[in-house]
Amino acid sequence: MRWEAGLKAGRIMAQLIKLQDYVSRYAQDIYLYPSRYVRLKKKQWEGIREKWENSPEQTIGNHFDIHQEEEPNNFLHKLKSMVRQPEPMKEESFREDQDQLMDDGMLNSISNLQSIEELKQHFLDGLLPFQLKWASSTLTERSFIAKEFVSDPTLKFLLQRFPDTFLILYKPIFLLKKAPVEAELIIITPAAAMCIAFIEAEENAAYVGSKDRFWIKKTRNKEKKILNPLIALNRTEKIVKTLFDMYGVELPVQKLLISRNGFIDYPLPPYGVQFIEKRNFEDWFMALRGMKSPLKHMQLKAAQVLLQYGQTTSVRRLEWENNSKSEQ
Repeated sequence: MRWEAGLKAGRIMAQLIKLQDYVSRYAQDIYLYPSRYVRLKKKQWEGIREKWENSPEQTIGNHFDIHQEEEPNNFLHKLKSMVRQPEPMKEESFREDQDQLMDDGMLNSISNLQSIEELKQHFLDGLLPFQLKWASSTLTERSFIAKEFVSDPTLKFLLQRFPDTFLILYKPIFLLKKAPVEAELIIITPAAAMCIAFIEAEENAAYVGSKDRFWIKKTRNKEKKILNPLIALNRTEKIVKTLFDMYGVELPVQKLLISRNGFIDYPLPPYGVQFIEKRNFEDWFMALRGMKSPLKHMQLKAAQVLLQYGQTTSVRRLEWENNSKSEQ
């Protein structure tokens, strides 16, 4: 498959910077974590590939100097010592080389992998829990991930098939005028912010669009009304454009409706929306995958603005609660 060449260069696995209303460490410092993620991922991929090529029959658990989470007392002791230091985000920086990209189960055995392609997929699968961790926890807080996201095929597809310079907000909830507002998928690339909605059900389903509140979904034997997907997509675009205008973010905002396995029939489509369906999805997809631009300052500024207005539901991590009580 053509996507495999991208991983060899260390660029595959987009970054999940916001998941629904979960706490995200990207929101703490968007200028730090994207580059840190790329660096950690590249280092680990090179290590696992070298170990597999040289001695595939061995385990690789000890190949990386990767540590478990620090003990709570050590956490608190180190953090206290760093409070006196002026550098921003110091409490997280000392843990850069201790972040565990892949859990032990994924790292401990690669002897049954027969090809480099299998190793690449193994590596990508192992990165998913790490992505979810960064998108649902910080040093002191955590959110409880719904099971649906752990096995979400669309989320997995997006993360495993796009470059690591793509920043993803997946079903984010924005807090606007003290009211939560659910949005569609947002992908911030170095070139644009894409607001995306998926309409996918049965294979080869046809969606007949209009300006009405409902569209028609046609399959072989029946027709069914579905809510006009452009309603939520237009709302998402409006949120993004409004926030960008407020903070001077100069990045194009695109609006896309995607059906990877079906067809969209809209005789006179409204201005400003791009329909991506079964007939043209592959071309669109490969064009994006071929984007070689690095992370851009305006792209990170755009992400920072959106994260600033993201709703967060989280709790204090247990080890911090226990230490707080022991200090009293």
